[in-house]
Amino acid sequence: MSLLAVENLAIDVAVGEACHRLVHDASFSVEPGETLAIVGESGSGKSLSALAVMGLLSEGLSVGAGTIRYKGQDITHFDERARNQLRGSEIAMVFQEPMTSLNPVRTIGHQITEGMRLKLGLNRKQATARAIELLEEVGISDPAQRLRQYPHQLSGGMRQRVMIAIALSSKPSLILADEPTTALDVTIQAQILSLTARICRDHGVGLVLITHNLGIVARYAQKVAVMYGGRIVEAGTAAALYAAPMHHYTRGLLSSVPRLDTPRDLPLRPIAGAPPDPMQHVPGCRFHPRCAAATAACAQEVPKMEQRAGHEVACWNPVPADQTISEELA
Repeated sequence: MSLLAVENLAIDVAVGEACHRLVHDASFSVEPGETLAIVGESGSGKSLSALAVMGLLSEGLSVGAGTIRYKGQDITHFDERARNQLRGSEIAMVFQEPMTSLNPVRTIGHQITEGMRLKLGLNRKQATARAIELLEEVGISDPAQRLRQYPHQLSGGMRQRVMIAIALSSKPSLILADEPTTALDVTIQAQILSLTARICRDHGVGLVLITHNLGIVARYAQKVAVMYGGRIVEAGTAAALYAAPMHHYTRGLLSSVPRLDTPRDLPLRPIAGAPPDPMQHVPGCRFHPRCAAATAACAQEVPKMEQRAGHEVACWNPVPADQTISEELA
């Protein structure tokens, strides 16, 4: 039994009397201590999928189909009271921008201890001691002093570490991290990702890492799901997917990331065109308008996920498993 199992998830948005589907048939799972990376451009549906798991979809958005199971229990249509019992104590979330997630007029100590006192029943002294331990664990120096400070007094990297500490404070079994390193420089990004993955692994916590950068998750995730236009187009273990990415979109993401093991004269090649408007219907494979390998079938019918080269891919004309990215760009 998986810690989290999402099956055929669909998310709809109501616009007037019309209903548009933003996420289609998304399926993924996470085991205890495992990191799943969900990767894709803005508007691909990855953040919406995470918000659906948390039960935090905005007004007008709803789960239109599929199931979300947590520890074997179907939580898809839990009411707000049941969701509140899960949030923090069982499932926690690290949001993209800590400056908008942290309360600017509350001290760091108040924001870390609040959930522990509410969810774990700790008194003020116990919660403060636990908060100091958490700040030490996420690599913040002089934690006792930091507890008395406000978010604006900390750097961006330190604020994100505080967000991780808050997520861990009530001892959840699952953490969803939505673009946790977007506003940070490359060095701090690596530190935060390494820290998050290590802590979750050491505590046996499942981690769903949402990012637009396929290049930064190879060393941190055990599994990867690539989303495009509201659909998962390729998924599997990180080792299998990176060894032989077969969807043209996945190849495009990897080809646009600088690598040290490719020839210096090999240029980066961005993906031509732009992602589809989530509100607009695109027949067939939603990537076909941007895909150089598209055929007539690609514009007519949505491809199904099929097992190829050790992982799953949804493509009518997948890249041969033995073709390297260098060969494809040549």
